[in-house]
Parts: sequence; C-alpha cells; structure tokens
Amino acid sequence: MDQINKKVVIIDYQLGNLFSVKQACDAVGMNAILSSDKNDVLNADALILPGVGAFNEAMTNLNNLGLVEAIKEKVINEKKPIFGICLGQQLLFTESEEFGAGNGLDLLPGVIKRFPEQYEDRKIKVPHIAWNKIYKTDTITWENTPLKDLESNEFVYFIHSYYVKPSNESCVITKTNYDGIEFCSAVSSNNIFSTQFHPEKSAEKGITIYKNWALINNLL
Repeated sequence: MDQINKKVVIIDYQLGNLFSVKQACDAVGMNAILSSDKNDVLNADALILPGVGAFNEAMTNLNNLGLVEAIKEKVINEKKPIFGICLGQQLLFTESEEFGAGNGLDLLPGVIKRFPEQYEDRKIKVPHIAWNKIYKTDTITWENTPLKDLESNEFVYFIHSYYVKPSNESCVITKTNYDGIEFCSAVSSNNIFSTQFHPEKSAEKGITIYKNWALINNLL
C-alpha cells in the first residue's frame, strides 16, 4: 500500500511540455505533481525532468529556483530515479555548446552538440522534427530498462536541434539516424534514464515507456 503514495515530481522550470508529461503519468497511475519548489523535489521518490527550449536558459531557471542542488542531492546522494526527456536529457550532461559553452547538471559526463547545417555533400534540416526510428546498439539489451517491451526500429517522436554525446558509450541504449548522422537517442545508467524523443507524444509505445519506468522503480 505504501507504493500508492510514492510521489513523482515533474520539475517545472518554466520551459517544457509539462502537461502532456503529467497526462502520461496519470494514464499509467503514477502519483505525479508539477512543481518548481525545491522542497517538493527534496521530498520526492522520483523525478521527471522534461523540457523544450534553450539549454542555458533552462540551467539559469533551475539555478534561480534552487533546484540544481536539490536534483543532485536526490540523484547522486539518495540514488532516486530521474527520467529526463528531450532538453531534460541534455541537461543531465556536463556541458552544451549551445550559444557558447554552458554547464549542465553533470550527472553524466558528456557534451551537447548541434546538428550541422551541412553534412557531407548535403544540407541538413534543423531542427529534427519527425517520427524516426530508435534502434539497439550492438552491446546493449533493453531488458531491465523502460524500453523492454519495444522493438528495435520502433518509431517515436523527435523535435530538437541538439543531441547528447556521452563520454562513456556504455550508457547509450538507443541510437537514431537523422539524414546520415547517428546520435544517442536514449540513455540508461543506474538510477538515470532519459530519452531525446518525447515518449508522451509517441502514441501507445511511448506510454508503455512511462509505465515500465514506473514499474522498474516501484512507483505503482
């Protein structure tokens, strides 16, 4: 019965697709709230970090709200689960090259890169806005991750101009190819899970990801 009361905080830092994330959490039975209050974050059993927008603005907002240290306390010290989505995935890493270098949460080592306007002999349309495939890397299984009920080459929804380049490839669980450029589209490392795509906008399979994340972390 205690699990019913486990609290998931969707972190509101004034950027992002918050209500669609809340609807997805509600759909699978999670006890999720939207909050920008660091005390809610500190009292949470799990965190979701969504987001669409600019990296540096997001980090400024998180700092101004006192959320950076609260997130680090929960994820690093207490080992509570966190689920990053789109910009939220990027914020988990060390730094971004967006509008000059900017520091991230540094929960995982790596940098955020921008898709080039030109690749080899052709122009690239940026941002990447599309349903696109996620596929498994050679050495990683999706078993015991929120992707475990999905097939490789499943279509999911992307909208982004930047992507993560982790320092340690072992955390990469899916890749995606955009016009010849292969990039990391999901990450799993201990209590950290994140996607560059939007599960809440990826139809039934996306909702399955939310449900599996909740089940793996005993939130239902």
